Amino acid sequence: MGENHFSSKPMALYGFILLMSGIAYVILQSRIIKNQGKDSVLFKAIGNDFKGKISPVLYITAIASSWISQWISGGLYVLVALLWLIPDTRIERAISDNLNVKD
Repeated sequence: MGENHFSSKPMALYGFILLMSGIAYVILQSRIIKNQGKDSVLFKAIGNDFKGKISPVLYITAIASSWISQWISGGLYVLVALLWLIPDTRIERAISDNLNVKD
């Protein structure tokens, strides 16, 4: 993106790559849950999975907005990165709760 001065096509392609990575994460997560069942620690931990649901929406919006404004597109990519940078303790909490129940 930097070599092309953040033009529309590289920004859209970058968003597409991020979107595909996000979709791969959702597929992996759903396969683990399917394998372990609805009583699994992961299923209990993810709950409504706000981050997992909002990220693809923001990526698609960023891809579409890359043709309008590269600044908006880049800002949305940064927003998703910051969203995932905020620690999410749901899985750790569910694991510790599961260990406490077994004791």
